[in-house]
Amino acid sequence: MNRIWKAIVEMAFIIFLFYSNLLMGEFTRASGHGKSLLLALGDIFTLTNLAIAIVAALVGYAFFEFLREKL
Repeated sequence: MNRIWKAIVEMAFIIFLFYSNLLMGEFTRASGHGKSLLLALGDIFTLTNLAIAIVAALVGYAFFEFLREKL
């Protein structure tokens, strides 16, 4: 059970980094055009982005677990 919680926490951190990067990109792309935080959040929280974030988190977790075991 401890290993599952560790995986969930690490994947949640990767997903957080993914969404924070998307949010920064939204504001960079729309800088100065009056885009509000709510509109930017609406643009980045989509099912497609969630699927990409989950797949990236799974791959990232698996990759770093592989490195931890080998090193």
